[in-house]
Amino acid sequence: MMIMVRAIVRPEKADDVLAALMDNGFPAVTKYSVAGRGKQRGIKIGEVTYDELPKTMLMSVVKAEDKDFVINTIMDAARSGVKGAFGDGKIFVAEVSDVYTISSGVCETAATEEAA
Repeated sequence: MMIMVRAIVRPEKADDVLAALMDNGFPAVTKYSVAGRGKQRGIKIGEVTYDELPKTMLMSVVKAEDKDFVINTIMDAARSGVKGAFGDGKIFVAEVSDVYTISSGVCETAATEEAA
C-alpha cells in the first residue's frame, strides 16, 4: 500500500524539509505555495488582521512502511526551535489506492502487490 503525506509548513522551513527528505532517501516531492490559517485565525498587527498567511505545501507518496519515518523527518525539519511554535504547520496522511506512471501507463501499486 502507498501513503500520501501532505505537509503544510512555514515557507522558510520548506527547503529544510526538502533537504531532510532528500538526505533520507525520499527525493520525490511536489511543492506548491498556499495560503490559509489554522487555529490561531491569522495574526493581528496593529489594526490590521492577516487571516490568510503564506505557507508551503509539500506532497509525497511513500510506501506504507516508510510513513512514520517520513512524518518524523518532516516534523523534525519543519519545527521551529526545540518545542515548536504556533503556525509550524500540519501533516495530513491518506491511503493511495493506485499510482500510474503516465509515460508507461503502468499501475505501480498493482505491480508491487502482485510481486509481493
